[in-house]
Amino acid sequence: MSKELTIADKLRKKYHKCEEVTNFKEMLDRSAIIFKTRTAFKLKDNEGKIYNKTYEELKNEVTELGTSLIEKGFLNKRIAVIGKNSYKWGISYLAASIVGIVVPIDKELHSDDIINFMNVSKTECILGDSKNLKQIVENIDKLENKDTVFISFDEQNQDKKFIEIETELENGKKLLENGNTKFDKIKINPDELRILLFTSGTTGKAKGVCLSQRNICSNILSTYGIVKVKRSDLFFSVLPMHHTYECSLGFLLPLYSGASICFCEGLRYISDNMLEYHPSMILCVPLLLEKMYQKIVKNMQKSLPEKYTKNLKEKENIIDKLPFFLKEIVKLKVKNTLGGRLRLFIVGAAAVNPEIADMFDKLGLNSLQGYGLTECAPLVAGNTDFYKRNDSAGLPIPNVEYKIKNPNEEGVGEIIVKGPNVMLGYYNMPEETEKVLKEGWFYTGDLGKIDENGFLYITGRCKSVIVTKNGKNIYPEELESYLSESPLISEALVLGVQKENNDETYVNAQIFPNVEAITEYLKGAVPTKEEIKKIISDVVSSVNKKIPNYKHIKNFIIRDKEFEKTTTQKIKRYGDNMKSGR
Repeated sequence: MSKELTIADKLRKKYHKCEEVTNFKEMLDRSAIIFKTRTAFKLKDNEGKIYNKTYEELKNEVTELGTSLIEKGFLNKRIAVIGKNSYKWGISYLAASIVGIVVPIDKELHSDDIINFMNVSKTECILGDSKNLKQIVENIDKLENKDTVFISFDEQNQDKKFIEIETELENGKKLLENGNTKFDKIKINPDELRILLFTSGTTGKAKGVCLSQRNICSNILSTYGIVKVKRSDLFFSVLPMHHTYECSLGFLLPLYSGASICFCEGLRYISDNMLEYHPSMILCVPLLLEKMYQKIVKNMQKSLPEKYTKNLKEKENIIDKLPFFLKEIVKLKVKNTLGGRLRLFIVGAAAVNPEIADMFDKLGLNSLQGYGLTECAPLVAGNTDFYKRNDSAGLPIPNVEYKIKNPNEEGVGEIIVKGPNVMLGYYNMPEETEKVLKEGWFYTGDLGKIDENGFLYITGRCKSVIVTKNGKNIYPEELESYLSESPLISEALVLGVQKENNDETYVNAQIFPNVEAITEYLKGAVPTKEEIKKIISDVVSSVNKKIPNYKHIKNFIIRDKEFEKTTTQKIKRYGDNMKSGR
């Protein structure tokens, strides 16, 4: 008898067809030919007026900047890029990764960390917002290479230490007009180090992740194979571009596909920008989706008759109770508040509450969540145009395998990955590299299980697992998910605590309450500290009723401020977050 095909097997026959590219220069040349006069970027001028940059203009400006960088002596050198999401960040990243090795740096880092990354990577040039460059110059004594060249994105910076990027573009243009062809003659080895990303993750010391252009290009093609990107699509860039999730899937993927990109001007401007640009696709983290969900539900509760908004059963949402005609009106209103064209959320960095994803589906707004890591450029698994489950991280993307190493009786074990997207290794850290790259497999440090159809379910991090005295494993992420289901809790962090003179481990939680929701719960009365503690205690008790005794949360602390987070809004499991709250 023939073996029955899993859904993962069936998916392989349904992939969207795509044309192979192995490096960014090849991709840029291809897009400039195929999509020449199409809009690559929608941008704003100094007066707030929207204008377009075509694919031809993008290719020309990357070539001009790259030519100027070569003439300055940066061929095959380390070139850093720092700053907010912008067109200039984008062309700098592309030029730097073609001319040399690009080092994208998080603009939110402390100057000591930025300078440390520049020193470790031996950066010789940095392009960025003048605000971030000044941060470095003010601490120049800590920078090992005092001859580092600073190129500013700001057109009228007053600091003579900075060269304006406009000057570099003009220089490159003149060189090209005079017959300089050095940029065009660059031959990229798709398998060598070209992208050096420093990542702190959520559990420890920063490492330099070494990626090749084949790593990232393979990931772009694999994603295109399972999520159709239309030429008419407009991506709304919200997440930081220095992070490989936004860079690979929110920047390079649309440029490969002939789609367009526009930039959010800041989290407070999300709603305004969406109404201005009318995007069709957004890459986001669950936190952003949850905030949108809360706003939508709040508006529905205010505008709809009480019979549809009150006395909801468990796991029932307002949409389920609406008659067909009213449901269509609500769907249209919600879509219009998001710009009118939105069709897809791509969600990563953490698990989405399935109920929230279900409600967006019912509103006609598709949400596809996936799983990835910087070391995998980044995507490993994802829900697709063909198969999706809102409680799962999805299926393996094309050309990538995953399996569970040493699964326990529940099928949970470490997720290991193999594919062309897996990194070259950690920068100058051979011992760390050997720990995670074994016989072609990358050991992720994440825990999960795979069902009979190949769908992946993430259960936690190896390092964060709480092991009880009798050998039971408790996954903090599971308990955090239960706690966060309550609208009365904004954020939660679950930890294992060992008591003095006792080898038993207890489950404790730190909780940041949603004071606004608690105030509404108390019918407008501002809660005291005691009332907050009592209400949160009730939530914890209700969570404990859903889980076995050994997982029970024994104690909790109320925090008076949000947790420190990474740039993809994951709560850090170290540093200041380990300190007590209120």
